[in-house]
Amino acid sequence: MKEICLKISREKSFRTQAARKHAVFPAASLCACVLFFCFSCLSVEMQEERLSPQRKSTDEIRLEDIRRYVSEDPARAIHLGGMYRVVYGVREGDTAAQLDELEAQAIAGLREKQAQAIRGEQWDDAASLARSLASLGETVESTGMEAGFMLAQAKKSLAAGSDLEAFLLAVRSHELKPLEFEDALVFLEHAVKVKQRRTAAFFHAAAEAWGRAVPAPLEEYASGRDGPQEMIKGVATLLVDRGIRIERGRGVPDRVLGSAFFVDASGLLITNYHVIASEVDPSYEGYSRMYLRMGDPSSPRVSAKVIGWDKAMDLALIKTGITPEYVFSVVDRVIPKVGDTILAIGSPGGLEKTVTSGIVSTLGRRFLQIGDVIQIDASVNPGNSGGPVIDMSGRLVGIVFAGIEQYQGLNFAVPAERLAAALPAMLKGGKAERPWLGIALSETPRGAEIIYTAPFTPASEHQVSEGTLIRSINGETVSAPQGALIPALQDRLFSSRPGELVALETSDGSRRVMMTVPRPDIPLAEAAKKDSRERIAAPLFGLVLAPASVRSFSSSYLVKKVVRGSIADEAGLSEQDPVSIRGFRMVEKEGYALMELNVKKRSMGYMETVMQLPAALDSPDTL
Repeated sequence: MKEICLKISREKSFRTQAARKHAVFPAASLCACVLFFCFSCLSVEMQEERLSPQRKSTDEIRLEDIRRYVSEDPARAIHLGGMYRVVYGVREGDTAAQLDELEAQAIAGLREKQAQAIRGEQWDDAASLARSLASLGETVESTGMEAGFMLAQAKKSLAAGSDLEAFLLAVRSHELKPLEFEDALVFLEHAVKVKQRRTAAFFHAAAEAWGRAVPAPLEEYASGRDGPQEMIKGVATLLVDRGIRIERGRGVPDRVLGSAFFVDASGLLITNYHVIASEVDPSYEGYSRMYLRMGDPSSPRVSAKVIGWDKAMDLALIKTGITPEYVFSVVDRVIPKVGDTILAIGSPGGLEKTVTSGIVSTLGRRFLQIGDVIQIDASVNPGNSGGPVIDMSGRLVGIVFAGIEQYQGLNFAVPAERLAAALPAMLKGGKAERPWLGIALSETPRGAEIIYTAPFTPASEHQVSEGTLIRSINGETVSAPQGALIPALQDRLFSSRPGELVALETSDGSRRVMMTVPRPDIPLAEAAKKDSRERIAAPLFGLVLAPASVRSFSSSYLVKKVVRGSIADEAGLSEQDPVSIRGFRMVEKEGYALMELNVKKRSMGYMETVMQLPAALDSPDTL
């Protein structure tokens, strides 16, 4: 640039000193123009770079690594092989032949591991490996999820005293293949013995379907109905003592109040994760002790411990030494209808065994990371969180979770069917890990559109294209009513483990087989730490950006797409609006992010305004 300016300023075509003196201005102006042009070009290049997905370094993908993983971790070898093909564009030749051979060896390794799991009667491992093989289009003789295997495991659990696990397995076995009369009778008898009426009703119906007589005492118990006066005996007040917090120079007791209900005679209870979070959250460094109380405030406190938890579903499984007077059944898989009358039981404000009534206001609200929740109008207050919601037949409908601040007066419950799906992972103990591909979605009339791939995730590593639609998962096309497509896609992965292979087919014709990884607690918070603010605007605020065609010294963009129903949509932004990002701030502890924009709205005659967009980090639209 200096050479260009010197060449211009030394132009010898000027004849006089005055002329040379006046020639300084056009020369300087030309320098400024060249500088402006270069800086503007750099600005556009920088915009494109900041909007481009971050890719894993190709130096980290070597055939030697793939070869090493073939025996150690066949699923990872297949994942890396697919990644190698995408990054290097391998289609044919010697390298492609080597990759084919390595993939064949890895598939053989998966088959052997699956056969070993079957021989060892490790049914969960066998099923997991079978799902990975199925994603590759491979068939297996046994998946480990056959009705007979599950029934055998259910009987083992029953003999070992694990009633909850036994009933869940028996129900799953029945869903795959109807239970024989004798088998249904075994579980019916035990359900009556442990006084779980709704569970008894389930197995009574399974036995009755064979047209054979059920012993009268069993039929009489299974045909009965428990009232709220019985059910409240199975609901406890949950207290989490977190010591003392300082407010305005004074010490104030820091306590969390909630509810919990028994789901097994051994003392297992269900509550909300947010009630017991301080007991298991590694980021919490303070004092925390958890207790149960079965009666009024004068009743003794009984210590309890957390067995397992699922943060994404706001659920936790806890255990105490109390022998319950009543146990709630979780086998009904009931899906209520809008307008159904329901009852909520809990301890609002510490007032034990409070029953309130209302109706199901609507279904399918999207407030949790995975799935949807039920909106109810039964009166619930702080302290109700974790308590049961039942219908007028005595069936468990859902679990109350904390009201949402921006929706004062509205109440919600996690559906009971999602509790049943989450329980097997929680029963294993510890954090229930869910699989993660690293994708943010938007539901459109055409289908589920991928609007974002998080950096350093399976989707990013395999260069899944943003702007495409998901056509199928593991070869199955997913369809659902409007507003329910993303939860339906999440359900395809919910019961699988991190580390399994998943085949994703998109509308650009590509089919990628990727290995899932554990889902982060707050996926978009992790993504925001690694990605540019321009890209994170899409999943957080629904604002998909493109480089601006107008050159300027500032990093300005054009709105490429506004996700319907998003924060950007509610703020009135529209396509082709020029915007520039003034700032981005993430308050992870409080669970939200803020983005400050300069916007020239087309709808307002391009008058420039400044706006601040807030967004919750806990997005429900990720896969």
